[in-house]
Amino acid sequence: MKLMAKTRNIGISAHIDSGKTTLTERILFYCGEIHKIEDVRGGGDGATMDHMELEKEKGITITSAATTVWWRGFEGKGTTHAAGVDKDTRVNIIDTPGHVDFTVEVERSLRVLDGAILVLCSVSGVQSQSITVDRQMKRYRVPRLSFMNKMDRMGANPFKGRDALREKLGHNAVLMQIPIGAEDAFEGVVDLITKKAYYFDGDNGEKVRIEECPADLVDQMEEVRAEMIDAVAEFDDEVMEAYLEGNEPSEDDLHKCVKAGVNSLELTPVFMGSAFKNKGVQALLEAVARYLPSPLECEKPSAKREMKDGTEENIHLEPDPTKNLVMMAFKITDEQFGQLTYTRIYSGTLNKGDTVYNTRTKKKTRIGRIVRMMSNDRANIDEAHAGDIVALVGIDCASGDTFVGNDDDLDISCEGIHVPIPVIELSINVKDKAEQAKLSKGLQRFMKEDPTFHVFTDEESGETRIAGMGELHLEIYVERLKREYGCNPEVGAPQVNYRETITTETPFEYTHKKQTGGSGQFGQVVGTLRPLTADNKDAEDQVFKFHNEIKGGSIPGEFIGACEKGFEDVMDNGPLAAFPVIDCEVFLQDGKYHDVDSSDMAFRIAARQAMRKAIKNANPALLEPLMKVEVTTPDEYQGTVIGDLSSRRGLIQGTETDPNGEVIVNAEVPLSEMFGYSNDLRSATAGKASYTMEFARYAEAPSNIADDVMKKRAEKLANDD
Repeated sequence: MKLMAKTRNIGISAHIDSGKTTLTERILFYCGEIHKIEDVRGGGDGATMDHMELEKEKGITITSAATTVWWRGFEGKGTTHAAGVDKDTRVNIIDTPGHVDFTVEVERSLRVLDGAILVLCSVSGVQSQSITVDRQMKRYRVPRLSFMNKMDRMGANPFKGRDALREKLGHNAVLMQIPIGAEDAFEGVVDLITKKAYYFDGDNGEKVRIEECPADLVDQMEEVRAEMIDAVAEFDDEVMEAYLEGNEPSEDDLHKCVKAGVNSLELTPVFMGSAFKNKGVQALLEAVARYLPSPLECEKPSAKREMKDGTEENIHLEPDPTKNLVMMAFKITDEQFGQLTYTRIYSGTLNKGDTVYNTRTKKKTRIGRIVRMMSNDRANIDEAHAGDIVALVGIDCASGDTFVGNDDDLDISCEGIHVPIPVIELSINVKDKAEQAKLSKGLQRFMKEDPTFHVFTDEESGETRIAGMGELHLEIYVERLKREYGCNPEVGAPQVNYRETITTETPFEYTHKKQTGGSGQFGQVVGTLRPLTADNKDAEDQVFKFHNEIKGGSIPGEFIGACEKGFEDVMDNGPLAAFPVIDCEVFLQDGKYHDVDSSDMAFRIAARQAMRKAIKNANPALLEPLMKVEVTTPDEYQGTVIGDLSSRRGLIQGTETDPNGEVIVNAEVPLSEMFGYSNDLRSATAGKASYTMEFARYAEAPSNIADDVMKKRAEKLANDD
């Protein structure tokens, strides 16, 4: 329990190129895990956490990497570990990708973490992917600190960043520091609780020098400090009451208030620095140790227990090493010596040599090796406890599997992660059988590793197709096939994953009746089909919802499940162009059955036929994926960029100017119009503009576009036949 109290499981997340990996590299250095700082770009061996060759080449993080460090406090002359912070705090860190194509890496990391650092660029503030990451943190109720990075850059403004956190993300963001100097003259920070100035000396900022607040900053410090006290005092009634009576809170009181605010998810303390220039990172580590929760303090994780009657109940997992073992595999990778499974232990103790049970497969597995990770390096350990994040070597499982310590708990399942719908696909094939085996092996591995990477065979053409979150996502996997499996696949042109839906409510009634001698088949279903709107969804990604409104036993309860399956069967192929159907809500209201001839199969067939007819009668429509596009361009090219996006059927949602004078254009553009945009944008702006793109939503395609898509789809299906 004592070690668990000193453990912090945190993630570092942000918009792409905000400095997450650079920050993690400095944390490793200041905690003594590495002795030389490597940077994401610019030669050398590349950042420690970016261990894949593709990551080093492209200068981006592709997979989340885990590491464990020990924070022992400031090492500078005349400094000690800040009062109230546990010495030797163990910090398990997961550095996650910023590029939206690899968003599932962020999802599965946040699922198992107790706290997070939201990194913002102090020049650009809240960017498009910052919004996505924040939504993910809120989904898993992860307490967070914010770090305003790149304070050495021209236009850096932590006050503007704080305001953007409040206005764009709805955070109760409060500055805990003010900067000493700005841009090229940025020297350090003034801590608003202690009123002390922190400077970071030495070749790599490793010596923390603490002095009095510079005289020219005292007035500003007192003003911002008063704002901070006003904001944080409300998280402790006694402190607030004393403060209202004119008594200034002590340092310990303020720390207690900040921690309470962070753990309630109602406060986001804002720190600042420059990871690249080695300033401010140690103060952030102090805040991690002081304010983010340990596994004992965080909101208890939940799991589901399947009851004997088929229903489920939510249970809370106690972070107690003496309880029964419950752990979840949240990420897997295949390596030279077998599968490496990243695991969060929620309850109990795991020992080397233990036998554990997979609650999905109902099979038992013996634990051969347990390792603590440092990026792609590892240290063997003999045991791990509740609150730990460790990796297991050589066990066979899938991402999201739950393991328990005894077969009495096989009905427990930890909650899974939100997996976005893939929006792009392409065909992939190889020339000979030898390469076919390599291709198949690689694709199976990638699909097991990444829930957003899909592999399927086109039923009409027989060709193998892969689907994912974007062009870069699939490009990375094709490149990995070449490098890791030695095959040279031929890749077809990217294609959009269209969907179909209904636009009006329609009733349905269908009777399935078949008599072939002996017992026959009989089942009747009656009800209503309605469009499923955002207001009616139980989850963000829900596409089908079933309501059982049968009264009086007109359809016996044992056949209701078969009816639901029958309705859902039809969702795979819509009536317009055989694309999957989404956003349908079925109300089963009446029906008939026969004592002898009714069966699960009869009602499933009845539901299928009823659903097919109902969808056709409900004014079906073709949907296309719209992408949220953010383009950053010099002002001189603003008109060119906006004109080009408009020509791609883009809806311009607004523009803003960043501190460097560049224009940020926000738009929603159909994915089908964005293929090749990177090269077009580079050509149109002399290589000076950049963009990010992520899936926004599905929307009804214009009639001319829908007609064209359906025509091409019909031709393809005819040719395949």
